[in-house]
Amino acid sequence: MQQVDYGDSNIITLEGLEHVRRRPGMYIGKLGDGTHSDDGIYVLLKEVLDNCVDEFRMGAGRQIIVNVKDGHVDVRDYGRGIPLGKMIDAVSIMNTGGKYDSKAFKKSVGLNGVGTKAVNALSSKFVVQSYRDGQTRKAEFAQGKLVTDFGTELYSGTDTGTFVYFEPDNTLFENYKYKEEYIETMLRNYAYLNTGLTLVFNGKRIHSRNGLLDLLNENITSEALYPIIHLKEEDIEIAFTHTDQYGEEYYSFVNGQHTTQGGTHQSAFREAVARTIKEFYAKNMELTDIRNGIVAAVAISVEEPVFESQTKTKLGSRDVSKDGVSVNKFISDFLKKELDNFLHRNTDTANAMLQKIQESEKERKAIAGVTKLARERAKKVNLHNRKLRDCRIHYNDSKGDTDNTCIFITEGDSASGSITKSRDVTTQAVFSLRGKPLNSYGLTKKIVYENEEFNLLQAALNIEDGLEGLRYNKVIVATDADVDGMHIRLLLITFFLQFFPDLIKKGHVYILQTPLFRVRNKKETIYCYSEEERINAIAKLGSNPEITRFKGLGEISPDEFKHFIGKDMRLDQVTLKKEDGVAELLAFYMGKNTSERQNFIIDNLVVEEDVA
Repeated sequence: MQQVDYGDSNIITLEGLEHVRRRPGMYIGKLGDGTHSDDGIYVLLKEVLDNCVDEFRMGAGRQIIVNVKDGHVDVRDYGRGIPLGKMIDAVSIMNTGGKYDSKAFKKSVGLNGVGTKAVNALSSKFVVQSYRDGQTRKAEFAQGKLVTDFGTELYSGTDTGTFVYFEPDNTLFENYKYKEEYIETMLRNYAYLNTGLTLVFNGKRIHSRNGLLDLLNENITSEALYPIIHLKEEDIEIAFTHTDQYGEEYYSFVNGQHTTQGGTHQSAFREAVARTIKEFYAKNMELTDIRNGIVAAVAISVEEPVFESQTKTKLGSRDVSKDGVSVNKFISDFLKKELDNFLHRNTDTANAMLQKIQESEKERKAIAGVTKLARERAKKVNLHNRKLRDCRIHYNDSKGDTDNTCIFITEGDSASGSITKSRDVTTQAVFSLRGKPLNSYGLTKKIVYENEEFNLLQAALNIEDGLEGLRYNKVIVATDADVDGMHIRLLLITFFLQFFPDLIKKGHVYILQTPLFRVRNKKETIYCYSEEERINAIAKLGSNPEITRFKGLGEISPDEFKHFIGKDMRLDQVTLKKEDGVAELLAFYMGKNTSERQNFIIDNLVVEEDVA
């Protein structure tokens, strides 16, 4: 191996915000184009909004105005405004900010002096203007470098606050486009957590009167079995109920930050709520029975929270709440007092909760034998699971590229073979189905353990006891783009909706898009995912190019497949909202009303004649 020179000239000091541009993943996670809710362009907006919300939480400003048009973003808050003398430093010099001083920002999200600087560095144009003390100052940057300092001027208006405008750099975020539904969800979460705050998004007013109670009412897709329990005091707010769905579903927040991966506060709540309920009934209950079907939201405020990454999706273990009390004890003491009092005062709710817990216990005992055998079988198979080609890094690992971990669920050996040979073995796993899975609609969880494929899939994902141990960030259904492939997609989505709806609600389930056509000549090859793309490719290549129609994934060679599951992988996220009417949709499309569906298909059949 040839030795490479290594001397003083190889030691480089990056100036200003150049490190952010070279290693954006350290600061905003992935880049992306806006297709997914965790793409970097939404993190940029969130970093700006965090500062605005921190102002509100400190009692300054009750309104935030957000406008997004043609990929350009502007945000105006009515807080105290960035101190004018340090305004340029605050948005352009790393480790500079007002939030190191806990007197000025007691329970802030942004504590590292990074957020707005990262937005500045990763924007082709960034403008900041501060209004305070009868004066205003404005500055413009490009890729983190100061272009113009307009200086300080007198300001005759009475409104204080900060205005930020930015355009994400399209050399980093290629062909990016904001999706309004993702932004609206983000803003609604801010509203739920900050009652009294009004956010105006492209002219639409977003406001919450009842905090986490509103959040659950907006997000619960199954019927609540009793009125939502809503408990609140300084630095903590909790809302929860039980539904007839399987599993557990949590929305957790720290200082207004949506911790999508949970953390110590969510774990503390899971443990404390179950123990408090068990002690209230004074019965020998299993904690899993108590939590089955629970849908809950928990929000806490702590000083100097420790997150596991700059994107702040998981609360670390070293944080404290207030007065040196651990998060575990803080949440446990609160529930022990407030929830116990609530259940004593509301006997109807306590009786409904007890009935749900007893039903869960009855079902668990009825399938206990099947469950034990299935777990033993899965444990043995997992030592050499021929259905699973695993990867090296997993989503529940503490280190590594965990966000890019995924598992492809494929049909048949030929398709799984192509993906297995093409995949990145570090972050991409493959699970092969034998054929069409069982239609699980209307069945109990017993089927998850009786059906070998479902049981092995559950074990591979590690979701039997909830999502905290989920091994892959993306669960990707990779089937042929034909009728059978579509049917398998529906059967798998039905399975997840029936038994693991939180997997979909938390945005972990995707459909893999694969090309329908390959259009090529001697110089260039274009893969087309639609008829429109095929027509455009033919027009581009001209003069009778070779056209191949892919009928199934197994027809695509591994050399070609690596292009479709690499950095340009196209995924459609499976989403779930309250207004989707999941129960009705499943009953109609997956139920036993065959004749009704046949009539629906006949009435809505569209025949397109071939156009020469």
